[in-house]
Amino acid sequence: MTQKTQPYLSIILPAHNEEQRLPETLQQVTQFVQSQNYPIEIVIVENASKDRTLDIAREYASQYENVLVLHEERPGKGLAVKEGMLAASGEYRIFCDVDFSMPITEIPRFLPPLQKNVDIAIASREAKGAIRYDEPLTRHIIGRVFNMVVWVLVLPGINDTQCGFKCFSAAVTEKLFPLQSIHGWTFDVEILAIARQLGYKVVEVPVPWYYQPQSKVNVVRDFLRTIKELFKVRKIIRTRSYEKQI
Repeated sequence: MTQKTQPYLSIILPAHNEEQRLPETLQQVTQFVQSQNYPIEIVIVENASKDRTLDIAREYASQYENVLVLHEERPGKGLAVKEGMLAASGEYRIFCDVDFSMPITEIPRFLPPLQKNVDIAIASREAKGAIRYDEPLTRHIIGRVFNMVVWVLVLPGINDTQCGFKCFSAAVTEKLFPLQSIHGWTFDVEILAIARQLGYKVVEVPVPWYYQPQSKVNVVRDFLRTIKELFKVRKIIRTRSYEKQI
């Protein structure tokens, strides 16, 4: 995976305590990069890990020129994604959950020519044509309840704000992500709400999504925490005028 030109695509991987899953993920990334005919950059953002996540990322980066590893001592997926998106240099930038519950081979569907004149393309488990595999019913119901609350409080019209695969053009990235203030799970809602306020076009891409039993999401605990964050996002969006900040 050698590149000498500006990458067409940057893949951003936020990684917190991912010692177990990261090696397999990076193997998938390597295979994907080698199968494409455009230059790709990998940005791994390790934050607040207590295991060997950072060591694994650095070992991987030592083998390839197109891998950037960032270390952040503060926790928060939103913070890791923000830093990775802004540090990346690709013409398009997609952040992905390390578990690749959406197969990595789906990534080209977020890019031209399949997406034309689109500022932001987000993976959706609810858009027409999407398929969920092996998801426990309780988790599915809680997820739908959460998105209903998102719809009512902040972001009507988007069926799935929390699927962890979202692609932005470089120009949109560099305008949106400096405005992000939420570092926790609901950063996606904030980013998409800011994008809507600024008039950017968001498209939901239906994807196959595979439930991962080793997921770190605790549906009850994280639901309550994200609902609390969601009210914070609502207040932020209602009280700020982002047009004046860009």
